[in-house]
Amino acid sequence: MRLDLWLWAVRAYKTRPLAVSAIKNGRVEIGGQATKPSRLVKTGDVLVLRIDTDVTIWTRTLCVLGAPPSRVGAKLVPLYAEDRTSPEELEKARLRPGSISGHRPRGAGRPTKRERRAWDEIDEGGGGGADSEN
Repeated sequence: MRLDLWLWAVRAYKTRPLAVSAIKNGRVEIGGQATKPSRLVKTGDVLVLRIDTDVTIWTRTLCVLGAPPSRVGAKLVPLYAEDRTSPEELEKARLRPGSISGHRPRGAGRPTKRERRAWDEIDEGGGGGADSEN
């Protein structure tokens, strides 16, 4: 099975074009080497995927256990792929934008006066706000 199709079938990427784009940009490696979307995956291949989110960059490691006939449901993915991602990398993946100081969800509008003052207090305590020189 082709690499791009396998990544899509085991739900590593939401769409096949996203999988192709990640492979072409060098974010997918097999055995430590960059590859092409048309490369055939074999049982036992270890894939390393570099995933860029808005917050952080983390690495996901998958081992190929088999080739699914088509895209499979989330419950069936463990039959075809073994996730060998380290706990530290999984913790990076769980980092949410809301946990970053000063981040507002998209569409939340302008911050209120109370929110702004709370952020200023955090900045002053962290030693790096614009008003902390006074």
